[in-house]
Amino acid sequence: MVTPNPFKTVVIAGVGLIGGSVALGLKGRFLADKVIGYDANPETLKLALALGVIDEGYVTAGEWAQQADLIILATPVGSLARIARDLAAHAREDVVFTDVGSVKGKVTDLLSDLRNFVPGHPMAGSEKAGVTAARASLLENAIWVLTPTANTPLPLLNKVKQLVTKLGANPVVMPPDAHDQLIATISHLPYMTALALSHMVARDERLALLAAGGFRDITRVASGDPRMSRDMVINNKDALREAISRFKKELEQLEAQLDSPEVLFESAMEGKRTRDSLPIVKRSLIPGLFDLVVAIPDKPGEIGRIANILGDKGINIKDIEVLAIREEGGALRLGFETGDLLEKAHHALNACGYETRPRGLGQSSM
Repeated sequence: MVTPNPFKTVVIAGVGLIGGSVALGLKGRFLADKVIGYDANPETLKLALALGVIDEGYVTAGEWAQQADLIILATPVGSLARIARDLAAHAREDVVFTDVGSVKGKVTDLLSDLRNFVPGHPMAGSEKAGVTAARASLLENAIWVLTPTANTPLPLLNKVKQLVTKLGANPVVMPPDAHDQLIATISHLPYMTALALSHMVARDERLALLAAGGFRDITRVASGDPRMSRDMVINNKDALREAISRFKKELEQLEAQLDSPEVLFESAMEGKRTRDSLPIVKRSLIPGLFDLVVAIPDKPGEIGRIANILGDKGINIKDIEVLAIREEGGALRLGFETGDLLEKAHHALNACGYETRPRGLGQSSM
């Protein structure tokens, strides 16, 4: 028996990396009849519409929010409460709210009076930012923490858990404060460490000459959105300070072990065992493709014409998806095996009057 989707119309407030990935997951798995984007940046909404990430977009809260069955708050933590209240003023009383913020204690305190709120945090991300980096596979097999409060109705928690599961993620329920204590160590502390190491390189150009792949891997999270990253650590500063204190003690112990090779070796072995035992999150069994989104007019034969143009050029399409069709036109996603084929398809279709945009792996040199 197929379980009906609990939410028909979903609003994504903040159409960036995570919000856009959730939107793509909703659309790609047919979990919503309509996905509406709400973002202060009109260019972001324009791009999200062109990429087929959302079906409608708005820059200000208004009566359109009456359509929403679920509102997903995906803005930076610092503005999340304000955005929630702006939308709540226009939404129906039975609308359900959830969020994807990486800090839960502060958010749940600020929104303690918000009706039908199920706080959450998907443990997924990327050093890339913005809707162009969004992909549904980002959520696959990811832990999605839900942190209900005493005011969260159990039936609504179960509805959101059901949606999270349908998006391909694994829901885990815990109290908000417990989440913040844990996330301070495994997410916010690594970000601060990456910042410190990056600053050391910035202040000595000789270090930059020698910083290779390993250093880039360690400091990858420093490339994330600075505003969102700042908001997450500032709003969890008490738990983060405690994590930094414990980290300093660990470094001091390792520093002392520099004079005790055998003890340091045991520490290294413990570190290796722990690191090797961490689970590997597998996002998808399907190899990634180089995607090109093509804007098409709503008239017969357009898909066939595009296929013929590429076929005449010897360009093989590995995957094809109709993202949206409206009276004024729509978009088509074409997947190619290599970046070179994407480039050739881009130029071939542009020469025939089609507007194209790369997406995902295909965002290369065009």
